[in-house]
Amino acid sequence: LQRIGLQLRATLENITRLRAEGEDFRWYLKLKCANCGEVSEKWQYLRLMDSAPLKGGRGSATMVQKCKLCSRENSIEILSQTIKPYNAEDSEKFKTIVEFECRGLEPVDFQPQAGFAAEGAESGTPFNDINLLEKDWNDYDEKTKESVGIYEVTHKFVKC
Repeated sequence: LQRIGLQLRATLENITRLRAEGEDFRWYLKLKCANCGEVSEKWQYLRLMDSAPLKGGRGSATMVQKCKLCSRENSIEILSQTIKPYNAEDSEKFKTIVEFECRGLEPVDFQPQAGFAAEGAESGTPFNDINLLEKDWNDYDEKTKESVGIYEVTHKFVKC
């Protein structure tokens, strides 16, 4: 059993509280079997709203999956209480925005996509459905008459 944190780093312009919004937010990951080292070719997503039973009545996890190569049953769980916003003061620094509890399934890559939300740093203007697939996003804050943006989005995984 291992806890792995996903750290985000971005440059925020006039924006704060960048966050994964809602139970249906999709964390797109590439997952590796810790037993045989096989890495998923396709992006797979985890959502808080999803749950699957573990073998032998040991509770449940966000995703339970049998390794194609070694047939080991592995699982990974989003620890919902660890989901944190990325704030203006975090700009240009790595910050853990979510932790995963891993049983034989380890995230090795992350792709931010749609479903992020944020707000104007001074104005509080809500910006919803932010897509970070391009690693850059920008918009205009009508209240403050200034541009807002999220740039140079990058990530790394850390053991917690």
